[in-house]
Amino acid sequence: MKQVFTALALTTAFVGAPVFAADTAEVGKPAPAFTLKDESGKEHSLAEYKGKVVVLEWTNPECPFVQRHYEAKTMQDTVKGFDAKKVVWLAVDSSSTHSAQTASEWKKKEALSYPVLLDTAGTVGKSYGAKTTPHMYVIDEKGVVRYAGAIDDDPRGKNETKTNYVKGAVDALLTGKQVPTATSQPYGCSVKYKG
Repeated sequence: MKQVFTALALTTAFVGAPVFAADTAEVGKPAPAFTLKDESGKEHSLAEYKGKVVVLEWTNPECPFVQRHYEAKTMQDTVKGFDAKKVVWLAVDSSSTHSAQTASEWKKKEALSYPVLLDTAGTVGKSYGAKTTPHMYVIDEKGVVRYAGAIDDDPRGKNETKTNYVKGAVDALLTGKQVPTATSQPYGCSVKYKG
């Protein structure tokens, strides 16, 4: 019994997170608008990417789940498979203690091709209902959320074959098909919001 409780406590520590108000992003509804600065100080707004598919990846370089995905090149390989003229990938860091320097160092270390947006106040993360790092959202060309959840179906990194939900959603949107899996349970570390 003690082992079961310990396992549940560990799972809650890494996977569980607070649920926010009902104004969070919902599949089938317009994505909450935002404007955030990236690691170099450049502003990015969701509105400027209308006409493209947008992937939002909530991230935290200190999270073991994020580290595992970056070591396995999950995010980098997924991005590489997309046409940059049609798909925009934005990492969002809502960790209250991180800075432009933190994001810049991490981007350089991982040789990322996409910006890391800073949301240290947590406003955007809470408006989306981002609970974990990673937590993924795919927004269509018209600004409607079409996928929300995990990057894949392999929370523990042990499956030989994985279903990459983000790749499936983006590929479907680009070919005019129905997104095969519109929602999944996100997994990872809880987002380190302020307070």
